[in-house]
Amino acid sequence: MVLTMSMYPMLRALCVQLHSAFMGSYVPGHHSVLLINCPNEQAAKDIGRALMERRMAACINILPRTSTMYYWKGEIQDATEILMFVKTRTSKIQRVTDFVKSVHPYETPEVLSFPVEDGSLPYMKWMDEAVPDD
Repeated sequence: MVLTMSMYPMLRALCVQLHSAFMGSYVPGHHSVLLINCPNEQAAKDIGRALMERRMAACINILPRTSTMYYWKGEIQDATEILMFVKTRTSKIQRVTDFVKSVHPYETPEVLSFPVEDGSLPYMKWMDEAVPDD
């Protein structure tokens, strides 16, 4: 039982690859896009580069200057932030989240993930090549 549970991620990844190869289609939810806000462009670039160097993301888009309003410690805050779109395998979400929390300058960084339901099959295959499944 323990062996089966420990092998589940590897077996699931293999099944997804076989399904895609034989069916020529995409398995919904195999990839995800994470949204991460940063206080400035340098923090976003530093976090983005570190994720790329660790092969935890296939692609990162950094959008300049988003206007943000949020509650913090009982007060409405108004800020300008930098929004990152991080594209990765769904199996990497927890690692990405843990890493971002360890290096992010915010006490409570925003890390939200959304599964990819469909898209360009060649792009999805490229993402699989860019982000190895451990």
